[in-house]
Amino acid sequence: MPKRVDHEERRAQIAEALIRVAGRQGLHAVGMRDVAAEAGVSLRLVQYYFETKEKLLFYGLQHLTDRFTARVGARLRAAGTDPGPRATVEALLLASLPVDEESRTFHLLYSSYSIMSVTDEALAAQPFIDNPDAAENAVTGLLEQAQASGLIAPGIAARTEAISLLAMTATMGTSILVGQRTPESAISVLTHHLDRIFSPDAT
Repeated sequence: MPKRVDHEERRAQIAEALIRVAGRQGLHAVGMRDVAAEAGVSLRLVQYYFETKEKLLFYGLQHLTDRFTARVGARLRAAGTDPGPRATVEALLLASLPVDEESRTFHLLYSSYSIMSVTDEALAAQPFIDNPDAAENAVTGLLEQAQASGLIAPGIAARTEAISLLAMTATMGTSILVGQRTPESAISVLTHHLDRIFSPDAT
């Protein structure tokens, strides 16, 4: 009896190979042949599952995002059964800083994909992420929850602070990648701003 092929498992195998190769070479330099060699499968098989390089890159990004979500979940579980809004915001932001190999790859590939999609029409035609405002809405909601509980001052503009925190984290992530800043200094800056926000007396 022929062995039954798990197509989702095969797709995930190819996506993992893409992530490993792109982490070493950069997303722009990756070809389908490189991914096939890394995955230990034929180029024809990669083309069977992903007709174009753009579809392969998009699926790889989705796979990477799923891994990031799992990473945030692990941080939240480590924070306890009821971490509260500050710990939840902190987990979300810190998970995206490139402080180890996995988070470095996430930041590098996510940034590369967004930059490439600006000039690549085929990539731009693919939806970059299903809900581009998901992180902003999530952090805003957590800050509003903290505000309702008296953990931050009523005068704090929750959405503006959420946008600022996310933009700051993304920029500092890039500065870590290029060696301008250490992970420790980036974490210190984020902690400083969270201390400022999560103060009932903040104005």
